[in-house]
Amino acid sequence: MLIYYECLTMSGKTTVILRCLDRDEPPKPTLALDYTYGRRAKGYNTPKDIAHFWELGGGTSLLDLINVPITSDTLRTFSLVLVLDLSKPNDLWPTMENLLQATKSHVDKVIMKLGKINPKAVSEMRQKIWNNMQKDHPDRELIDPFPVPLVIIGSKYDIFQDFESEKRKVICKTLRFVAHYYGASLMFTSKSEALLLKIRGVINQLAFGIDKSKSICVDQNKPLFITAGLDSFSQIGSPPIPENDIGKLHAHSPMELWKKVYEKLFPPKSINTLKNIKDPARDPQYAESEVDEMRIQKDQELERYKRSSSKSWKQIELDS
Repeated sequence: MLIYYECLTMSGKTTVILRCLDRDEPPKPTLALDYTYGRRAKGYNTPKDIAHFWELGGGTSLLDLINVPITSDTLRTFSLVLVLDLSKPNDLWPTMENLLQATKSHVDKVIMKLGKINPKAVSEMRQKIWNNMQKDHPDRELIDPFPVPLVIIGSKYDIFQDFESEKRKVICKTLRFVAHYYGASLMFTSKSEALLLKIRGVINQLAFGIDKSKSICVDQNKPLFITAGLDSFSQIGSPPIPENDIGKLHAHSPMELWKKVYEKLFPPKSINTLKNIKDPARDPQYAESEVDEMRIQKDQELERYKRSSSKSWKQIELDS
């Protein structure tokens, strides 16, 4: 299971993992790609199942590390949890978009590779994803499920709940649309014990196969909690914008339309840093010999870490 966080600051990310694993220890910031694991028995005197948890911090800056946990050996039991900071709505869409697109692109490549050697496994994966949607669901032909189970978590709800009503409405409806389109679960959380327990249940369901929750909350005045397959486009409604303005946005798809509506109210503040532009740290005009030498050293350490993590993961799989 890979868990993304959009920033290095604590937004409830590690707290969720610690609660899922029943560990009573202070959470630490995720600096790059962290790994931990948990064991849980489904019944008395039965072997314990093992769940591997990878935490990727740094938002979009460390996306090249996703090739460590996402491989053809792990894909069939893989899940993705995306934690977004609700207190920073201007960064929410570009961060979500870049993380999901990059992950989907990599997963699609791994699926293509796996399909050449084990087409049955790929077919079973796709069937498992579609099982979240009832066969008679009215939106079955309108969605495009993410290739692996996906959960979107909005953190810092305690700050978000004090936003203006209209802003909360736009954020809630937009995230509901994205989650439903990708066949994902969506839920909001904070430091509240009750909310953390709900998230714990969802993570445990992904990791250990515990029964899925059937509860649902779509009220924008309360923390959203929507399990995959339980929402619908008719309940979500149209993008929150006057009908006369929709035609002026020139969108080529429903997803693009929702993006334009969202960014009309919350224009991205860090859009320049989220595009694949040249790394300013390597710009000659900012050259500083001592700093640059240290940067080269850290880059080398990162490459060694990536190779070491990949080898460790393969060894863990053999041991389990």
